[in-house]
Amino acid sequence: MGIIYLIGTAPVRFDNPILTSFAAKKPEIVGFLPYWLLKSADKDYSKYITTLTYFGLALNNDGSVKKLNNPQEEEPGWTSLKTYSVTPKYKNSLLVISGDDGVIGDMIADPVTSANNLITDVAPIMKDKGFTDLNLDIESFMTASDSARANFTKFVSTVTNQVKAQNLGTVTLDLIPISLVKSDIYDAHALGAIVDRVVLMTYDYHYTGSFTSGANAPISGAGVTLEYDTETAVKEALKIMPANKILLGIPLYGYEWETVDSASESATIPGGSSIASSSRVADILAGCASCSAQFDAVAREPYLIYPENNYFNQIYFENEASMKEKIILAQKYHLGGVALWALGYEDNTMLNPFTNYKNTLDLSGL
Repeated sequence: MGIIYLIGTAPVRFDNPILTSFAAKKPEIVGFLPYWLLKSADKDYSKYITTLTYFGLALNNDGSVKKLNNPQEEEPGWTSLKTYSVTPKYKNSLLVISGDDGVIGDMIADPVTSANNLITDVAPIMKDKGFTDLNLDIESFMTASDSARANFTKFVSTVTNQVKAQNLGTVTLDLIPISLVKSDIYDAHALGAIVDRVVLMTYDYHYTGSFTSGANAPISGAGVTLEYDTETAVKEALKIMPANKILLGIPLYGYEWETVDSASESATIPGGSSIASSSRVADILAGCASCSAQFDAVAREPYLIYPENNYFNQIYFENEASMKEKIILAQKYHLGGVALWALGYEDNTMLNPFTNYKNTLDLSGL
């Protein structure tokens, strides 16, 4: 409960039903929890997030949940879910995933059957475990025909209709940012109208296979040092879907590369890259007297460069300061919230900014 004073208006109470339901809304903060980080993600995340998403269940070619990798080996996401318990501290979401173009192609060849197979498998799990959101993480970079695009839209539409018909809750779709400007299986405009929310996966702009080092989730730089950046992706998304449906994807990890020289964004050495955890960065800074992190004013992300043998190491990573920058971006465009990939990768301070953000009202509608 509380009161907000606005210049030239009467006080507005937090508990005003019109304010709460329409004009102002607290952000949704999704935390993805991968099955392989269940032991590492040992904090009480209720101070930082509103939705906890279990990651995840793999899909077969027919849309059903994959339970076996082979006759002797269970699929690990399925195995871990058996002992996974939801908690009433959060809204709980169940994620299903495929990143295999062959599987996705087969699945959307018969979109209605595949969607029904998916719901047949996940509906009893959601009811039994207490999940109230289904997250569709179907990731494809393949160029698609108009018919394939229409089939994927039909798949998502059928899943969403079934979720609603069976009172299972809401549907979230994870969307690759490049799909907003590239012809692939995603009709972002149509999909944004179908689902309840869209996670814009605005990270991995640089990754282990990149030819140059650089920021994982650069906020700006498009047209200067980059072809595409996070803010540009947000602007593109806002052209075709409402801001309150968009959740800004935020990484809790970074990347490191071996590079040929000490200049930032240098050419990388093949085979010399990996994901950089926050604990690794902390260990480097603690054990290297000559190492100091710098802040990229364009990408608004920290980085670290130091010599080793006949090459250099460059690490672009996330910290508390970069989290604040991403929250500022989400607030600037009045987005519905953010989504964090992934819980268990963070250090002891990185999530602090989300405590205040979680309890912030968006007054843009007043």
